[in-house]
Amino acid sequence: MKKLFTIFMLLISCLVSAQKNQIDWKSLSMNNEVPEWFKNAKFGIYFHWGVYSVPEFQTEWYPRYLYFPWSEVHRYHKETYGPISKFGYHDLIPLFKAEKFNAKEWVTLFKKAGARFAGLVAEHHDGFAMWNSKCTPWNSVEMGPKRDIVGEIEKEVKQQGMKFITTFHHARNFQRYSDPKVLKTELTKEYSAERRRFYRSHFPYYPGTHPASNDPKLQYLYGNMPTEKWHKEIWLGKLKEVIDQYDPDIIWFDSWLDEIPENYRYQFCKYYLHRAKERGKETVIVRKEEDLPLSVSVENLENSRKSDLHPLTWETDETISYGSWSYTTDLKIKTSKHLIHELIDIVSKNGVLLLNISPRASGEIPADQQNVLLEIGTWLKQNGEAIYDTRTWYTYGEGPTKEPEGNINNRKLFDALQYTSEDYRFTKKGNTIYILSMGKPIVGSTILVNAFAVTKMSNGKKVKRVSMLGSNKKVDWAMETIGLKLSVPEVPNEISVVYKVEME
Repeated sequence: MKKLFTIFMLLISCLVSAQKNQIDWKSLSMNNEVPEWFKNAKFGIYFHWGVYSVPEFQTEWYPRYLYFPWSEVHRYHKETYGPISKFGYHDLIPLFKAEKFNAKEWVTLFKKAGARFAGLVAEHHDGFAMWNSKCTPWNSVEMGPKRDIVGEIEKEVKQQGMKFITTFHHARNFQRYSDPKVLKTELTKEYSAERRRFYRSHFPYYPGTHPASNDPKLQYLYGNMPTEKWHKEIWLGKLKEVIDQYDPDIIWFDSWLDEIPENYRYQFCKYYLHRAKERGKETVIVRKEEDLPLSVSVENLENSRKSDLHPLTWETDETISYGSWSYTTDLKIKTSKHLIHELIDIVSKNGVLLLNISPRASGEIPADQQNVLLEIGTWLKQNGEAIYDTRTWYTYGEGPTKEPEGNINNRKLFDALQYTSEDYRFTKKGNTIYILSMGKPIVGSTILVNAFAVTKMSNGKKVKRVSMLGSNKKVDWAMETIGLKLSVPEVPNEISVVYKVEME
């Protein structure tokens, strides 16, 4: 018996060791330095658009709240479409027709807005794939629009010279509460907010509802299937499909990636990075939280950003509105000034901005969103040399306005930020420093930029020439002990005036 026990323990030890040896993040890190094209890009656009866009009500999390009896979404759905038992989330799919969707027009708009990369939410939490999928029958080719949305966007993005991004939010889709013991524990918990119930899965698990269905087809949409099958065939399987069929330059993950076993996360990274190497290209993986090593990924901050200069390239994903990420009838759109100031602040701190827009289910991009994108593009056409292909200076900026710490919980504080004419941000390109104003200076006045103070300019370089982007008028300047004094000969735009300071 002792001999058998020893052999058994050795086998277990070997299996554990083999499992550990399969996960070697260090070997992958050798293959994935953040590529220069991503550091240079600075600005990208994507969109939340899918079945959840059909109701145009409250939130892109409509599929989740639909199945909570207490929610406003549940009430609205019942009043609009009938009893949930007879008209569930999957019954909205035929109404997602995308009849006015034109990939070329959309991507042309993104290009005019100044985006260097563009793409879409390939799959949100709801289990509906926006591509021609063999992993699930719930996809945009077999149902709804009956078009390969990912494929059409990918073709146009690449034809128009941009990098292609696909984002994945499907880690939440798996039904983690189907185990009777887990379900019982969940239902007996007391929550300060009922909306937190079943939080590890997108769909709440109430017996008798669609997310708890044993129907084999419905299980593919609502994520109610055996654990290993879902991890391998759905989570990883869908990623491999998109990599093989559409060759994205960026794959971006929403939160809750930590719900996926590390082995599967590692398998994905290995597959994607090795496929990129075979194709002779440099790719980027973006993640939130701390669920992938930074040696193989880029950090993302949702609706927030760094409060200081950061040594590693990072990213913010931000939406064009103050509310839902998908279209709703009451969506309040941010101004181009707000978003450009955010872009400037992000770039000055070594970041990249990924901006979300919210099309209607029909395939229309509302006029107010289009106008904001075009205004961003106009500013970038005049001042883009201070954004694209730049790097950080020794300091990101100066002025009285400070950002809160980067966290989505502070979204309202970030949204409420108002910069002043005394706030400046800096970027660098070779021997040129760009000073980007965050407020409108007064024509005829003089401004002082303290970052150029003699005591701070330790490299001994001196100012050779100063000009203003978008202006032919002469800028008077003087180097003083306490900083660089600049005249304001004109204001070429109302959002951010940019000085170009050439050093020698």
